[in-house]
Amino acid sequence: MPKQEKADAFVTEITPRSEDFSRWYLDIVRRAELADYSPVKGCMVIRPYGYAVWELIQQAFDAEFKKTGHVNAYFPLFIPESLLHKEAEHVEGFAPQVAYVTHAGGEELEEKLVVRPTSEAIIGTMYAKWIQSWRDLPILINQWANVVRWEKVTRPFLRTTEFLWQEGHTAHETHEEAERETLMILDLYAKVAETVMAMPVVKGMKSESEKFAGALRTYSIEALMGDGRALQAGTSHNLGQNFAKAFDITFQARDKSVQHVWGTSWGVSTRLVGGVVMTHGDDSGLILPPRVAPYQVVIVPIGRDNWRETVLPKAQEIQQQLRSAGIRVTLDERDERPGWKFSEWELRGVPLRVEIGPKDIEKSAVLVARRDTREKQSLAMDGLATRIQQLLDDVQRTLFDRARTFRDEHTQRVSTYEEFKQVMEGRPGFVIAPWCGSTDCEAQIKNETQATIRNMPRSGAPGGTCIRCDQGAIAEAWFAKSY
Repeated sequence: MPKQEKADAFVTEITPRSEDFSRWYLDIVRRAELADYSPVKGCMVIRPYGYAVWELIQQAFDAEFKKTGHVNAYFPLFIPESLLHKEAEHVEGFAPQVAYVTHAGGEELEEKLVVRPTSEAIIGTMYAKWIQSWRDLPILINQWANVVRWEKVTRPFLRTTEFLWQEGHTAHETHEEAERETLMILDLYAKVAETVMAMPVVKGMKSESEKFAGALRTYSIEALMGDGRALQAGTSHNLGQNFAKAFDITFQARDKSVQHVWGTSWGVSTRLVGGVVMTHGDDSGLILPPRVAPYQVVIVPIGRDNWRETVLPKAQEIQQQLRSAGIRVTLDERDERPGWKFSEWELRGVPLRVEIGPKDIEKSAVLVARRDTREKQSLAMDGLATRIQQLLDDVQRTLFDRARTFRDEHTQRVSTYEEFKQVMEGRPGFVIAPWCGSTDCEAQIKNETQATIRNMPRSGAPGGTCIRCDQGAIAEAWFAKSY
């Protein structure tokens, strides 16, 4: 890389959010060392700090999956092309994004291999071998894996050619059981998004045009980012018997008849890391909810030339005290000015900063600064770990409440199309409106306003007429411009 390109690649300042939100996001991802661009177009390198955030998100979901009886497995990255073509609607939905392997070992392959865009085909093939009787059901399997979708427009974490995710695939005796599974996972996704990532979401069903290719029904959780755009944060699909019929997944039922299983699939991905950035960050950088922060606390020793002899031992003692209490803590021993360290850890979004100097030691206290509110307070060293944990819990609550308030302030209802178009100018957030269920109306709305139906909450009460036509409304739809 030429020297000028290397210089341009290093972000020295963060673009203000109000000036250019997209640039602000990219600056933070690079400057906070969450990810970097790779030599492969559309792919990213997830750096250790960004991967640590993903690991914490992953662990939270994985724990919930296991509580509900799901187990992890792994299926191949490569899928024979013939398997993918067994489910026509599925193939059509993914066709533009599929990557193929045509040569290997110096020879052309007899059959092209698909690089996994999702795993319904390969997993369906295996389930057909494993399932014989109703006694084999349900099968509740999840896998953590990478997938490849050849995207034309990419952005780190939010949409990349290769990304990491989990994909659950289950098989059931009845449609009712599969539907319960689908909705249970939707609730699980919402719970983790809100309690772990402090990211409020809207749960609901996708429209026919927005559902997963080959699914009977798709449900999603939708979050609102700081620029007023929506982010699809997770999806849960009731596959009906479509894939079971395509891959001949049958079982002998309790009445001795042979039936097809009812399937589900569901997933969240590394785009959630981007969601955390855009939900909570500010002009100084990241603001990480404590439950997904690689470091929940950073200790910054402050002193004169002999600080390593006078202050550092006490800082190390506090570090060990917090670590023993289960708090993720780091001690910044670098020979840099305290002000530089403050800015660096603010950029990285560490929830709490503990400052300790000679005067603090004399008073047996430390100064604690919150990243979310920038408030500072002096805390006694005695019982510090308990007080720090209380503060971390409060930061977690405060970030969720702040994000929910933002979401609510940027959500409005309309009853006419003229009002809808006026509101949709710019990036207003969520706009709730009655919809007739017509794909034509949905397409016209998208063409004229760039807004799509994010989902339709089950609690929404339809009423009146569709905003685009005079037909009676079948649902209250949540519209937004989205990522």
